[in-house]
Amino acid sequence: MKNMILIAFVALFTATTYAQTTKVGTVDADFTLSKMPELAGAQDALKVYNQDLEKQLKEKLDNYDKVYKAAEASFETMTQAEKTAKQQELSGLESDIAKFRNNGSQLVQLKQEELLRPLYKKIGDNVAIIAKELGYTQILNIGNNNNLAYVDPAHDITVKVLAKMGITVE
Repeated sequence: MKNMILIAFVALFTATTYAQTTKVGTVDADFTLSKMPELAGAQDALKVYNQDLEKQLKEKLDNYDKVYKAAEASFETMTQAEKTAKQQELSGLESDIAKFRNNGSQLVQLKQEELLRPLYKKIGDNVAIIAKELGYTQILNIGNNNNLAYVDPAHDITVKVLAKMGITVE
């Protein structure tokens, strides 16, 4: 009787373990993104945004130059209070320019993330569809930050995800 229970337990344990088998695949999200036609639109929008930031910086620099030259031209006739006020104004403008320059790269990065978020979501949605279709339980991204020791290319679904989005790869 004990043997029958033990055999039943082992059979149940084996069946449960077998049913929980995982299937792991990979995808290169960065490669997929590089093949998406929508990427060109995002890059163009980012370029326009960057040009707008450069235009704003130029306006700030031109304004500073204008205020500086006006102050320099009338410096001799200013009272001490006017000189102090002008120096504070120029200092404020310099500080504003420095902040704008420091924040410029962060603003560009935020804009890039904003523009690419929908594209990565589209990739993620298609990865989920392919993973379900092929019975994968996990999909790992093997993009630029690939820290995996070994990945069998047979389990890479990158091309299938591109095909699902209507993009062909040569």
